Amino acid sequence: MKNREMRKAFSMITAIFVIVLMATVAVLILSLSGKMVKETTAQFQREQAMLLAKSYTEYAVMAVTANDRNGTGNCLSDIDGNYGADPAHGKGYRIRVRLAYIGHADQIASCAATRTFANNVVTEKTPLNIIVDVYVEYKDPDNPSGPWLAYHRRTLQKI
Repeated sequence: MKNREMRKAFSMITAIFVIVLMATVAVLILSLSGKMVKETTAQFQREQAMLLAKSYTEYAVMAVTANDRNGTGNCLSDIDGNYGADPAHGKGYRIRVRLAYIGHADQIASCAATRTFANNVVTEKTPLNIIVDVYVEYKDPDNPSGPWLAYHRRTLQKI
């Protein structure tokens, strides 16, 4: 009879050990799952920032070609925008585009007040070049009081 009681006690200890082991494995799996979700969200935000930077670069090139730079004073230097509901609280992106001009003085005559890197190009046949700096900034939605995360893209474009 004593042997039978020992078997029941051993079975109970084995069952408790298996339950504790399974609970530990479940906690480990949940922890890894949470980390994977956070990393996937961060990767999505980086990819979205890259796509927005590419899109705003193309928009800036289109805007420069649409503006008259010869005497009207309509030289484009900055383009700012927001994408999403509230970038300051981690629910979107803040985009800043800065333009600089490289070209002959006749091509960028009205751009003297903006960023001109060189206007002493020797020949007038040299095409106008612009440097497009795009900064896409966003915040971690899990920590909106943290610092801005930024993606920068610089492009040299002939116009």
